[in-house]
Amino acid sequence: MSGSSSVVAMKKVVQQLRLEASVSRVKVSQAATDLKQFCLQNAHHDPLLTGVSSSTNPFRPPKVCSFL
Repeated sequence: MSGSSSVVAMKKVVQQLRLEASVSRVKVSQAATDLKQFCLQNAHHDPLLTGVSSSTNPFRPPKVCSFL
């Protein structure tokens, strides 16, 4: 029994390795270039870079209204 289960397990491993080998790859340099281009194209939409106006900021501290 252990011999046949070992064969089944090895077939699963081989199948997984074949699947991983068939996946198309992108070079790291190309991925970095694409990521940089994406970031530069979308920088004007990024509130961390452009800031958020105080009127539209949902996380602004609540205004305190005090009467003297």
